[in-house]
Amino acid sequence: MAAVTSFEIHAAAPAQSIAFYTATLDWTFVEHKFGEVSYWDIETGSEKGATGRLINRMGPGPGAGAVVMGAVITVEVDDIDSTLKKGLAAGATEAMAKFALPGAGWMAYLLDPDHNVFGVFQPDGEAN
Repeated sequence: MAAVTSFEIHAAAPAQSIAFYTATLDWTFVEHKFGEVSYWDIETGSEKGATGRLINRMGPGPGAGAVVMGAVITVEVDDIDSTLKKGLAAGATEAMAKFALPGAGWMAYLLDPDHNVFGVFQPDGEAN
């Protein structure tokens, strides 16, 4: 069975995306430069998750309201309401409001400032 080992977030404005994910999810970014090309390793602070990278978008981004044109990452959080509040304050747009997954927990989707959709999930027993 193949396991997911990494993910990429494509950003037209990397500094804005770094500020957004730092404010929303407390992630840390480490820049690597190769001449004029940069990418950033994403340190999520989790031992159980895949590693991530933020890279410069190489073409047009997804338009607001467009269908998902790739994979969606979902982040497990301790407090979904707090995470949604922080995300919206940092510039996210609600893609799908919080909803219950009976027997599993709570789920919601946000669009980051670059219109990338991502999910947030809070396991049962910790819902607010």
